[in-house]
Amino acid sequence: MIEIHCQDAFETLRMRYAACVFMDPPDNIGLGYDGFDDQQDDHAYLDWLVTILRVAWRNASTVWLSFNAKWSVLLASRLPNNIAEAIKPMVQTFTFGQHRQTDFGNNHRPLWRLKTGCVPVYADQIRVPSWRQENGDKRADPRGRIPGDVFDFPRVTGNSKQRRSWHPTQLNEKLVERCILSCTKPGDLVVDPFAGTGTTGRVCARIGRDCILGDQSEVYCSKMREEFGVSV
Repeated sequence: MIEIHCQDAFETLRMRYAACVFMDPPDNIGLGYDGFDDQQDDHAYLDWLVTILRVAWRNASTVWLSFNAKWSVLLASRLPNNIAEAIKPMVQTFTFGQHRQTDFGNNHRPLWRLKTGCVPVYADQIRVPSWRQENGDKRADPRGRIPGDVFDFPRVTGNSKQRRSWHPTQLNEKLVERCILSCTKPGDLVVDPFAGTGTTGRVCARIGRDCILGDQSEVYCSKMREEFGVSV
């Protein structure tokens, strides 16, 4: 089941309690999103991000947040204790990031997971081949290993088969898949209130999860409805 709703992110988050909310909100760096001001006052943007996290945390067992690295320190300093204590900070690293002439470029993106201790991690769904397996070591666990907290997935650039050129940004489907697999079972509900190109929907369709996609852009929602064959 995939639902697509053209509405504000807060409305999407409050529709139904979910096993997982996956969020990749606009970065506030001046990108050309349809129907969204991506150049707000910094303080207003950070307050908005904290509010989004609060609402998502009330409406899901696990919340994933991908955001721009420039906000890491300022966002962390604004978090209430109950949210800060529930966060496991991770990162996505990637090649073809920024390369500057005078300072270090940006080649990572923070990825935060919020969950309470009683919510399970479905480790067997995210195992990857270990070094021992790949090198013929008989001591290797045949199931593979659980990944670490650094996710190495390439950016979805213009020549990627995943790329939808009508949207300014897009996350790698394998990154989203690992996040969702780690905290859901088949048939569970996943909510993405910043659906954009529908990456979360494609992943959920492939791995057997129900999905609610929300975006305030009618253009993006129309494109997603066309791809998924979903009526208004």
